[in-house]
Amino acid sequence: MNLSRKVAFGSLAVSLAVVSIKGFAYQLTGSVALFSDALESIINVATAIAAVIAIRYAQQPPDPQHPYGHHKAEYLSAVLVGALIFVAGATILHEAYHGFLYPEPIDAPLLGVAVSSIATVLNVIWSYVLIHTGRKQRSPALVSDGKHLLADVVTSLGVVVGVGLVIATGVQQLDSVVAALVAVHVLWSGWEVIHENSGGLLDAAPPEVELKQINEIIAAHAVDAIEFHDVRARNAGSATFIDFHLVVPGAMSVAQSHAICDRLEAALKDQLHEPIVSIHVEPEDKAEHGGARTQERQPAR
Repeated sequence: MNLSRKVAFGSLAVSLAVVSIKGFAYQLTGSVALFSDALESIINVATAIAAVIAIRYAQQPPDPQHPYGHHKAEYLSAVLVGALIFVAGATILHEAYHGFLYPEPIDAPLLGVAVSSIATVLNVIWSYVLIHTGRKQRSPALVSDGKHLLADVVTSLGVVVGVGLVIATGVQQLDSVVAALVAVHVLWSGWEVIHENSGGLLDAAPPEVELKQINEIIAAHAVDAIEFHDVRARNAGSATFIDFHLVVPGAMSVAQSHAICDRLEAALKDQLHEPIVSIHVEPEDKAEHGGARTQERQPAR
């Protein structure tokens, strides 16, 4: 089992612990704000399960039905996470509205906040682990799960403030007002997760800095070729698909041009994370004036 899957299973275990702690805090107090916090944590469990399934599926090798692999499963999982976050936000808004119309006193508020704070500390630590590991492993599912936990941390801090205001002022409706603000934050975090990962499903290009690095690697290792052009790339989970046209002298043999392609592919794999490279070789009469020149072209032998 690789690191991404281990962290995904760890996330599921942490999420189950957190939802149990926050559920207990709600049972102690009856607070609508603490209920909203516990409800969002239930969504954490669902997203952790989705991440485990998506990472396992995405790491399966290509097959006849999926010749390009299963990398996009993680993006699909992340978009599903965003949709679940939306559901949680809408449910919290409904409970906040009901609690505002029919407020009830909070029981044992200090004890409830203390119990809930234990879960918040767990979320802070684990969200860092998820985001750090997800970025290192190029796993959208882990990163989106980590960002959702960070949103949960913000939610929990808001709940603490809300319960404190209820204790200080005696205005029970403040509990529901805080729950409504939590709902707005949850809805916004859901939108961010969907927006960030929908590009992967639509084959969006990687960041400009990554494209520049790809072009520099090709230029540095395409010695003996004339130029390259039409460089395209897209990220799909942990993999990066790269394709471009390579112009070589018309008199160059197939074996020589193949050797250049092998050298380019090896260089890209050495400096990038899991690139899948396709190179279209063309004779020199196909050279484009706007193509990128290679470094130190040597005469073909």
